[in-house]
Amino acid sequence: MFTKSPRFIAGLLLSSMLVFAQAFAVAPSPVNTQDALLDFSLRSVDGGSITAEQLRGGVVVLAFGASWLPLSRTQVEGVQRLADEYRDRDLRVYWVSTDSESQKSKNFATDDQLRSFARKNGLKIAVLRDPDGALFKRMGVDRNQLPALVIFNKDGQISGDPIGGLDPEGNLVQRLSARINKLL
Repeated sequence: MFTKSPRFIAGLLLSSMLVFAQAFAVAPSPVNTQDALLDFSLRSVDGGSITAEQLRGGVVVLAFGASWLPLSRTQVEGVQRLADEYRDRDLRVYWVSTDSESQKSKNFATDDQLRSFARKNGLKIAVLRDPDGALFKRMGVDRNQLPALVIFNKDGQISGDPIGGLDPEGNLVQRLSARINKLL
């Protein structure tokens, strides 16, 4: 039989403890937004607010964009067509600006600027604010995926994966209709 030094035994013990800790550690998992009911409140550029609780009971599309983003102009046209197409059904559509409310930010926009952006681009649905994309990030959508769409079912849960990016030549109504019709 051979003997090992105390230093070797301590190292072996420490290594074993680390392997054991890694094998049985419970790491915090990210919120599964498709199972969780998100709690949020978004301010409207017209002075009101919309809460997650108010949205429950109907199918909801939150279209996240930014007034400084060129693709957002295309997005709002498609979003408005979607709202028009489903006007008589239980679908609520909102355009959510991720523009900053901080005057120091390069992506700053006032409520007046966002209302002007909406008018100029024919957007008649409510414009909400998610300053700096706080809710957008909580939903697990990467800022590089702007513009993006998130669809909520009638229970207030995110239905399917968020849709990041936008095909400027695509038809948003056609792209989303099967998914939305299943939820209505």
